[in-house]
Amino acid sequence: MPKLPKPLNRYLFHPLEAAAALVVYSLMRVLSIDMASALGGWLGRTVGPHIPVSARAVKNLSAAFPEKSPAEIATIVRAMWDNLGRLAAEYPHLGEINVYDPEGRVEVSGFEYADLLRDDGRGGIFFSGHIANWEILSLGATQRGVPLDRVYREANNRLVEWLYQHGRAAVEGALIPKGSAGARVLLRSLEDNRHIAMMVDQKMNDGIPVPFFGRDVMTAPALAELALRYDCPVVPARVERLKGAYFRLLIYPPLELVKTGDRQADVAANMAQVNAILEQWIRDTPEQWLWLHNRWPD
Repeated sequence: MPKLPKPLNRYLFHPLEAAAALVVYSLMRVLSIDMASALGGWLGRTVGPHIPVSARAVKNLSAAFPEKSPAEIATIVRAMWDNLGRLAAEYPHLGEINVYDPEGRVEVSGFEYADLLRDDGRGGIFFSGHIANWEILSLGATQRGVPLDRVYREANNRLVEWLYQHGRAAVEGALIPKGSAGARVLLRSLEDNRHIAMMVDQKMNDGIPVPFFGRDVMTAPALAELALRYDCPVVPARVERLKGAYFRLLIYPPLELVKTGDRQADVAANMAQVNAILEQWIRDTPEQWLWLHNRWPD
């Protein structure tokens, strides 16, 4: 199918897309977080499996779990869409969540490791993946006094991007667009002893091959390169969805980085360590990972 002309996208379809997003966002905002999450989950699991891109999730899951039957794969895909629908519906309510309220929605394990990074007087790196409601990680860091600068991909639709930014208003830290300019901002963050968050589960065409679910995949080496260059701690952290809009945030001890002096080998070894951690997290809750990435191209 030919691409639509850019002016048609910008002046017709983008406003229509934004209007639809605004209606849904406003509806979710007036509902309670539990009702919004439930409605978003229903919409996700009802509509999502029938969207063409869902076929990629089936392909990826079949490659990652060859022992699972087509029915088992379909169940995971449906649950993945449920999680994504909930995630989208929970955006307007992020500011309502007190991560460290003992009677609240989030169980937290390992917050002392966030405190160590906050108090050590130098920059640091958190890494995670697109699992459950991954925004809880940045929210928890904000509420612990460790705002995170994060590289991300801007939405093509500027109006939809505004809604995304509005939903994240409770999360502190710079959002750094991908690209060479963003990379320079990222370097300045560490040089200024700030903290960054990196989602390291996406494909990068000019990355390095690193094992992931038994196959080499192109993986961005930036995390290991930055950690070795600035000698800063690297802390794994993930979010699990427990039930509905209830979560568990797990923050782990800093990695023991490989430092042999052979920079190329050290980067590869450390990224292999990172991918192994991500793989285990995904195996724990496969229905909560975003299987829509083109992670294992043909």
